[in-house]
Amino acid sequence: MNIDEVAVPGGRLRIARFGDGPRLIIAAHGITASLMAWRAVAEALPPGWSLVAADLRGRGHSADLPGPYGLDRHAEDLERVAEHVGADGTSVLTGHSMGAYVAALHGAHRRYARVVLVDGGLPLPLPPGADPDEVLEATLGPAVARLSRTYPSVDAYLDFFRAHPALADDWSPLIEEYVRYDATGPDGAVRSRAREDAVRQDGRWLLTEHEAIGAALKAVEPAPLLLRAPRGLLNQDVGMLPDDLTARWAAELPSLRDEVVPDCNHYTIVFAPRCAAVVAARLTG
Repeated sequence: MNIDEVAVPGGRLRIARFGDGPRLIIAAHGITASLMAWRAVAEALPPGWSLVAADLRGRGHSADLPGPYGLDRHAEDLERVAEHVGADGTSVLTGHSMGAYVAALHGAHRRYARVVLVDGGLPLPLPPGADPDEVLEATLGPAVARLSRTYPSVDAYLDFFRAHPALADDWSPLIEEYVRYDATGPDGAVRSRAREDAVRQDGRWLLTEHEAIGAALKAVEPAPLLLRAPRGLLNQDVGMLPDDLTARWAAELPSLRDEVVPDCNHYTIVFAPRCAAVVAARLTG
C-alpha cells in the first residue's frame, strides 16, 4: 500500500494505492468507513491492476478537512483524485454504500470503462414527513452510535466491532486492520476518526437529494453494474437495496445491470474474501 495526498479545497485528501498494475480502479468508501474498506477487494485483483482509494473528507486521515460536506462535495474531491492519478477512459470506478452514490455523481461527469456500484447508489425512499436525522439513526444504528462514544483502549474498540452482528461470523485480520486504522486518541479516550457532523450531513444529503442521485445514475455511461448484498447492515435478511426498490429502478433505467452476491451482508460484501473476490472479478472482467 502506497500512501499519497491530493490537494483539494481546504487542504489535502489522503489516498492509498493498492497494487502496482497499470490498469486503474478508483474507489470510494461508505459513510463511516475509510480507504481501508477496500483492502480485501484490492488483494483479490488479478495481476496488472491497482486500486486507488481515498479517505473521504471527514473520515480516516482526511478527517480534518473542513466542510461543508455532502455527496456532491465528495464527488468533486474524487474528480481531483482521478486527475492526480491519471485516470482515463480505460479506468474503472466503484463505490461501496455511500461511496456508490459518490461514484454515481462523479461518474456522471467523467467517462470510465466500467462503473460498479456495491450495495448502494439507488435513491432510498424517505417516507413523507419523515425526519432525515431520525431515519439515519434508525438505519445506520451502531455505525452512528460509535461516533459519539469513546473507548478505554483500541482493544475495546476492536471488541465493539467483533460483536457487530454483520461482522462477528467473518472476523479476520483484514477487518482488524481496518478498525485499527480508524481508531484515534489516547488510552481512555479512543474514538473513531470519522466526524459525526460529516456523517450526519452526508446522510441527510443522501436521504433528501433523490432527484440529483437519480439524474446522475441516468447520466452514467456505460450504465452501471449494481452488486447487491442479500443481507443488511445488521445481517438481517433484507438487504439495504431490497428487490422491490431495485425492480423499480430497473424499470426506470433498463440498462442498469443488477447482480446479487450470495452469502454476503452490507459489510462483508467488501470485507469477506469470498465476496470481495466476486467484486474484484466484476471490476476487472
